[in-house]
Amino acid sequence: MNGYAPFLRAEWRDLAILNFEIEQVALETLVPRGLELDPLQGRHYISIIGFRFVNTRVLGVPIPFHRDFDEVNFRFYVRRRAAEGWRHGVVFIKELVPRRLIAFAARVLYNEPYVALPMRHRFEHGEANGVQVRFLTYAWTLRGRENRVSLTSPMSLSPTREGSDAAFFAERYWGYSVRRDGTVLEYHVERPRWSVAAACEAQLACDVAAVYGTRFVQALGVPPASAFFAAGSEVTLSRGIALSANRPAATK
Repeated sequence: MNGYAPFLRAEWRDLAILNFEIEQVALETLVPRGLELDPLQGRHYISIIGFRFVNTRVLGVPIPFHRDFDEVNFRFYVRRRAAEGWRHGVVFIKELVPRRLIAFAARVLYNEPYVALPMRHRFEHGEANGVQVRFLTYAWTLRGRENRVSLTSPMSLSPTREGSDAAFFAERYWGYSVRRDGTVLEYHVERPRWSVAAACEAQLACDVAAVYGTRFVQALGVPPASAFFAAGSEVTLSRGIALSANRPAATK
């Protein structure tokens, strides 16, 4: 997209997307200036997403020992009015990766809330109730306790449909972060539309207070409202562009 220079290219693969309803008041203080919360049918959501970074290159150059790794991110949904209409994006609350260099670089370049922790994943195929399914687990360890995101889904996939719940959560092409000086950065994610499958089962087993903070204990302490598997694709992330401090907040 014009003005958004490519910075990082990679593949995002095998996404486990778990979505939890949350009260609007719990998110209001986290919304960057110039944005507003993006509801789905009048309700607000947060998501925990486990996936794999594969074949990662920064400015076209692969970084030795840092090309393939897991990530588990925690995000909520925002939108911004631009010249062409709404830009539907995400803001990250916390992002977990297994390597300190990755976390350090993301904090420096995007001021994203990355934390390095020991992580692992497990993928299996099998059968449940006569249907071929996939089993995914992304796990991380904090203070000696293992936390995990797990999902079971059918093997068959379908492209997300415009206006569907799956599209609301999966088809996000804008990211926002806030610099230490308060400047809001907007960056673009270029990728094709994804194919997904609704989960048969999904679970977050986590010490929520320790990992994400007490404000999210209630929302993340119940089963997810929805969950999806996404196969993923190649992606290109742009450099962040600072939004004008004088740009007014979007209005409905």
